[in-house]
Amino acid sequence: MIYELRTYTMKPGTAAKAAAHSATVGRDVRGDEYGKLEGYWMTEIGPLNQVMHLWSYADLNERARLRAALSSNERWNKEYLPAMRPNLLRQDIRLLNCVVGPNPPESEGNLYEFRNYRLRPGAMKEWLGLYLDVLPTREKYSRITGLWSTEAGQPNEVCHIWAYPSFEARTNVRGQVAEEPAWQDFLAKAGGMIEEMHSTLMLPAQHSKLK
Repeated sequence: MIYELRTYTMKPGTAAKAAAHSATVGRDVRGDEYGKLEGYWMTEIGPLNQVMHLWSYADLNERARLRAALSSNERWNKEYLPAMRPNLLRQDIRLLNCVVGPNPPESEGNLYEFRNYRLRPGAMKEWLGLYLDVLPTREKYSRITGLWSTEAGQPNEVCHIWAYPSFEARTNVRGQVAEEPAWQDFLAKAGGMIEEMHSTLMLPAQHSKLK
């Protein structure tokens, strides 16, 4: 299984419009026939005016075949793309190998956090091993939605998504985790492997399967 995270930077004020168009025309045209939609979000804190959507495919060959078929879809070209492209400033793509998940939250109406860490070259295997060892401690407070390593787009990167009922819940959870001795030990061992850390808070669109 291969995952693709597509991040579109839209003109200011048009991200919600893009999400709504994808929820109606986009879903009507695509369904899950051209890749399975796992999640669709609008950024709230972090990089602004963005929509982020996560797709899954059996493998890279299926992704190439289905995207080629979609590019030949008449309704896609006549109804979906003309309404999106005028407001689209930039597209970024990450191809991801799944390590954990995706795990849907137990309830809807969540705030999501996308965290992406660029690791020192060659540190991926060791960092993931340490992270998976400490994950049960971390998940005492909230369950991870998904964890991936990059295949292409951004080398030496791990990406993880978390869901929280609210911003306050996120703050409380992260404070509690920080007090855990096992987490402190993990940070002491793994912190030096990270070269960059980024966090984006996102709100799910109406058609997102992860809400």
